[in-house]
This record gives sequence, structure tokens and C-alpha cells, in this order.
Amino acid sequence: MQTELSKKLGAEHAIFGFTPFPAVAAAISRAGGFGVLGAVRYTAPDELARDLDWMQEHVDGRPYGLDVVMPAKKVEGVTEADVEAMIPKGHRQFVQDTLAKHGVPELAEGEASGWRITGWMEQVARDQLDVAFDYPIRLLANALGSPPADVVERAHARGVLVAALAGSARHARKHADAGIDLVVAQGYEAGGHTGEIASMVLTPEAVEAVAPLPVLAAGGIGSGEQIAAALALGAQGVWLGSLWLTTTEADLHSPALTRKLLAAGSGDTVRSRALTGKPARQLRTRWTDAWDDPQGPGPLPMPLQGLLVAEAVSRIQKYEVQELLGTPVGQIVGRMNSERSVQAVFDDLTRGFERALDRVNRIAGRGGQS
Repeated sequence: MQTELSKKLGAEHAIFGFTPFPAVAAAISRAGGFGVLGAVRYTAPDELARDLDWMQEHVDGRPYGLDVVMPAKKVEGVTEADVEAMIPKGHRQFVQDTLAKHGVPELAEGEASGWRITGWMEQVARDQLDVAFDYPIRLLANALGSPPADVVERAHARGVLVAALAGSARHARKHADAGIDLVVAQGYEAGGHTGEIASMVLTPEAVEAVAPLPVLAAGGIGSGEQIAAALALGAQGVWLGSLWLTTTEADLHSPALTRKLLAAGSGDTVRSRALTGKPARQLRTRWTDAWDDPQGPGPLPMPLQGLLVAEAVSRIQKYEVQELLGTPVGQIVGRMNSERSVQAVFDDLTRGFERALDRVNRIAGRGGQS
């Protein structure tokens, strides 16, 4: 399952696995894919350094990358406190009323929120890069489009490829013009922030728009057959995120959430602004319903919404409040029906890929492998 891009990066399979968990990212690389560690949850540089140290010891010399979240344009002089002050009192009251309605306990006195959105602040991402560039990362991906020009130059000076996520061919062309090295074409089916164009339509449009730059297909991919389809559409690999959430190496800190993911069908997600202020696909819950209700105040724009709900999300997760408990996840959640190791997932993906090639060869009259 190799392509020109995977060979260039030293990966056995053209499977790029995005995950917030170092153990999962390392396991993806060891299995022959390309593990990409999501950095948005790291608010202190030393925390990221600790986990990159761990990955260095556990990837067995295999390649890996980092995913950050930073805007292309810099906003000077704005602190987290400044942003917090912009949140309306009515929205804060709505959060408290919703939590009280569902009996969500308070955090213990002095206990800080375990989930913050500060990783969306540009300076936090820059601090992360100061750490990351001391490690042999092979790829830097940015979830908010093209990173600032100086970041692209800094990565290229270190021999690091730069990727940017795109939800349309227009976005993909902008990334190419900004000097990035590859585009991740993320379809509507994907978990987290995603646009409105489905993967089957988006992938070939992006491939055509930025040729000869390589494109990775993302969104709704969770089988080897789907990987084969993505490559047939012109992609040089796939970008998988949701699929790893129920692996044994993942650390969701919530058995209840894992059970919800395993039980969910492909129709049990919703594209909602409830978490960050931008449309993000996630499990549909009473929490997303409350924010999407036209009778409510509605979500605030990014990054206000993320700061507003940070403590609430921590409380919901800590106490595993079933009807409110959710997480970003794509429509592929319908295939995530059992806890398996990352290696087991890879074995299934490669077998499915071989089945797809065999089927197409038979249709084309070229015989098959069996």
C-alpha cells in the first residue's frame, strides 16, 4: 500500500493516522503507517516535549509527524483573558442552567478544568513548534489551513513537509499557492472540523486542483476497500482519525464514552458548533441538541465557544454524564464496533485493500490473487 508520498516519508503504508494519544501515534508508525500526534491539547511546551521524548523511544526509528492548530493571520496583543472577557453573561448562564438541568456535579474546589482550547491560540502553537522542531518530525500539519508563511519556511529549512487540511478545491488551491507540500482533502463525513463537501466528490476535485502536489483523502474512511477507492480517485494516501479512538492504545479516560462510541451508528453524529464555535462533527448528545436548539442563545464564534464550554466539558467527562457525554468523531463510527489494537486495525485495513484490488482485477479481466 505504498505511494510516492509514503516512500518519500519512509512509511510502509500510505496510511496517515491522526490522534491526540502518543501511544496510538507511535503504534501507527510501528505498524507501518505514519503516526501524526495532535498538539492542540498541550498548553505547556514541557508537556509536549515529554510526550515527544516518549514517542522517540517507542516508534522504533519509524517516521512520525505533528498536527498543530494556528491561523494563517496573526492577531497581535490578544490574550486569553481578553478573549474570556468577550463572552456574554447570558451564554455563561445558559451553560450553568444546562448542566444543572442534567445534574452535573461541580468540580472539586481548586480543581482546574482538564480541557482547554488554548491550543487554538497562535502563540501556544508557536511555542509547540519551538519544541517540535528539536525532534526529527517528518511532517507538520495544520488543521486551520495554511500556517503562516514564516512557519512554512521554518519547516522547509529543517526538511519537514507541510500539510494543510482543506474542505474544498478552492481551499486546496490557496494552500498550494501558500507553498505547502501536500493537501489533506477532508470530506463532510469526517470527525472534528469539516466542511460541506463529501469525500467522494472532494478528493478528485482537490487532486485536480493542486496537481502535481500530493493529496491525502480524509473523512468516512475506515476500511481497506475505502482506502483503495481513495487511491483510485487520485489520492496518494489516506488520513484517518476517528478510527483510532476505540483502539486499545487510546486513552479516553472514560469507559462510558468508549461504550457510546462502540454502540453508535453512522447516523449518530451531528455537525455542530457546540464544542469550538466552528462546525465540527461529533456524537449527537443532549449537549449538542441544547446548543443547536433555535430557542437557545446559539454557539459563540471561535475561540469564544471553546473557552466558554471548557469547564463544562471537563465536568461532563469527569462524571461521565451519559446523556451529555460526547466527542468529535466521524460517520465512520458505525464501523467501530469493538476495541482492537492498532496493529489489528492495520491488519484489517491491509486485508481489505487486497480484497478490493482482487475484485477490481477480476472485473478488469486480469485475474485475481485467489
